[in-house]
Amino acid sequence: MSGQGYPTSPTPIHLDGTTLEGGGQLLRLALSLSSLTQIPIYVTDIRGKRPGKVSGLKASHLAGVKWLSNATAATTEGMEVKNPLAAEQRLQSTRVKNEHVSRTEGEKEGVWEDIFDNGQLVRRQSHIPMSSPGSILLVLQAILPYLLMSNCNNVEGQKTVVPLRVTIEGGTNVSSSPSIEYFSQVLLPMLSQKLSIPPITTSLHKRGWSTGRSEIGSVTFDIEPLPQAFVLPTFSFQDRGELAKVHVSVLAPEATARNRIRDKVTAQLLAYSPEIEILFPVDENSGSEKRLYLLLVAETSNGYRLGRDWLFDEKARGLSMEQLCERLVSKVVKDLKKELKHGGCVDEYMQDQTVVFQALAAGKAEVDCGIEREATLHTKTARWVTEQMIGAGFDELGRCQGLGYAVGEDFQKRSGMPLQA
Repeated sequence: MSGQGYPTSPTPIHLDGTTLEGGGQLLRLALSLSSLTQIPIYVTDIRGKRPGKVSGLKASHLAGVKWLSNATAATTEGMEVKNPLAAEQRLQSTRVKNEHVSRTEGEKEGVWEDIFDNGQLVRRQSHIPMSSPGSILLVLQAILPYLLMSNCNNVEGQKTVVPLRVTIEGGTNVSSSPSIEYFSQVLLPMLSQKLSIPPITTSLHKRGWSTGRSEIGSVTFDIEPLPQAFVLPTFSFQDRGELAKVHVSVLAPEATARNRIRDKVTAQLLAYSPEIEILFPVDENSGSEKRLYLLLVAETSNGYRLGRDWLFDEKARGLSMEQLCERLVSKVVKDLKKELKHGGCVDEYMQDQTVVFQALAAGKAEVDCGIEREATLHTKTARWVTEQMIGAGFDELGRCQGLGYAVGEDFQKRSGMPLQA
């Protein structure tokens, strides 16, 4: 279980995969923290609350586990798709120092390929394939803290930060998962503008769909890791400001349908707030009548972004395209209005995305989720994982005293590290 040259690890921390929300997020966050802290984990009954055949590991979970295990030279057991009771899931990060090897034909995915220019290392790149349209963004969610904060770009004798490029194959527009549009227009701007994280560039090569005929897509992410010993400063998401703009992204099979959606959205948004600016960053042919997608992103005067979207996944038999468009617009506009009414700085889906950064930052980080609103079950689950693994607790207002994790630090040398079974 321990890596070469490293001391014996503490007893793995057991996480019951059915706790609270009981979904894949529990595993993704646990893997993220394990890869950074080298704390081994033992996860049982993964996604055990999911009914029947959809319980257990899915392709996107397995891709994240395999990549992190290879990238950190960790050992894992029980890695099988749809294996909720597979004896165990363990990941122990060993952070092999400066021993990143170039990937060649037939090697495991997840190790780095070094790209040189005139003898200078200019980039490290990696490739994560999936054989089904599992969510690309959920895979990235699992590995992003490691990419940003593990110092995996450290090269002896080279002081500059080496950029990382990760290409993931899978789904870009998947039911009940973040879309590439949401990731690019909500999560990434919030991370760079509010959390001092260098901008991440996305390159969409091909869309991957879970609706209509399943298709596998591909996205490349260019990431500038945080420098050695960098500590994420504390942050406060407060004072949302006034609604200033709404970004409207539409994917539909024909121009007539897209125009209809645009017109209906515009009319309803202007009726809600006549002074707002409406932008249309994405207007694209989805390639199938079974693929309708709408994302609305509210941008405020203080730079916060809240999004609501829907990849239409209801039965459409007997409904005209006009009726489908009407349902799509009605639901997403209603959901966005509900988000704005709460007055918070993050939407329902962004809440849990901030938890890992709250836990790792220095000082007490706080996120205003809005009035008359409890933390989502996903958020409660994420907080529970951080508390179990690294002792980062949250108060009743969602504030967290972060650990002040330094990029590249050996977390196991900290006194008081949880060593429970």
